[in-house]
Amino acid sequence: MKRTSPPKKNNVILVGPLGAGKSSIGKRLAQCLKRPFYESDHQVEVKTGVNLGWIFDLEGEKGFRDRETQVVKELVSLDGIVLSTGGGTIDREENRQLLLDAGIVIYLKVDFERQLQRLMRSPIERPILSQFDSPREGLEVLAARRDPLYAEMADLTFDTSVLPISEIVEDIVSSYQDFLSGS
Repeated sequence: MKRTSPPKKNNVILVGPLGAGKSSIGKRLAQCLKRPFYESDHQVEVKTGVNLGWIFDLEGEKGFRDRETQVVKELVSLDGIVLSTGGGTIDREENRQLLLDAGIVIYLKVDFERQLQRLMRSPIERPILSQFDSPREGLEVLAARRDPLYAEMADLTFDTSVLPISEIVEDIVSSYQDFLSGS
């Protein structure tokens, strides 16, 4: 789904796979732009009072995705925020349209080996990967399905594989300002 009209709101929306740095980069980006920062996965946990693993265990992925869509609807009603989405938020066409309407979409991509390294070091639970025989298999399957969707809807794309967060954020801020000015 490509953008067919300018966004209706002035939000910065980060999309990308698990381990791309959406949360870390989003927090820094929000500070630089002096905007509130939201993570859709965290907001689902706040609204339900339980962690994502519990939701996946009890309601399955569909139950989680239903809750996620509701949270995305609430978050995109805001204006002037930085929003870090969950890796699978873009699985639903409805969510992709909501995000495109709500602001500039930035795709944070990461090379596969770096993504795997980051996930293996992370204490964050990734319930979506539990349905696969290994994290590697899960990441490969998810990438095959999701990477084309991220790329298609992105206004801007940044590789987060190597550069430090501060440089990535600096590049995003510069490109974002150029994008807004039409340069």
